Amino acid sequence: MSELVARTGRHQQRYEAGRRLVAGCIPFKYTTCVDDVDVDVDVDVSSKKVVQVLMISSTSGPGLLFPKGGWENDETVEEAALREALEEAGVRGDIMSEGLCKAAMYALLVKEELDSWPEQSTRQRSWLTIPEAVESCRHPWMREALEEGFLKWHEDHMITTSENSSD
Repeated sequence: MSELVARTGRHQQRYEAGRRLVAGCIPFKYTTCVDDVDVDVDVDVSSKKVVQVLMISSTSGPGLLFPKGGWENDETVEEAALREALEEAGVRGDIMSEGLCKAAMYALLVKEELDSWPEQSTRQRSWLTIPEAVESCRHPWMREALEEGFLKWHEDHMITTSENSSD
């Protein structure tokens, strides 16, 4: 059982033009993929970084989601996104981007994956490759945030990182 408690209710939620404002994250991490090669002592095995994103089950139907929820009056939109990642997916990390779509979705580089979190009894979490995540998105707007927001940000960030490391 988690010692953390999820916020509930909508009395502190922010609204704009009658619509509830939400914030969330596309949690991601890097794994190392080693090519399928018979490893010899003298052979250098090539490996590459693969990005994986974390999705969670929905409590209201089939399909997978990125953690997201209401942005409350006593927090910034970034704090709301971090809180939702912790409550719904049990991960902590660093926000790495500006909001990726109208719903204020952020790239979150995962630094810690908790064994216990507030909504673990109602949610399953799954690490997926980008193509798997695109296929699994329950909502078209989440797929759009992944494809047009996160992937573009990730490509730009990786180019910037590789340019800086070659100096």
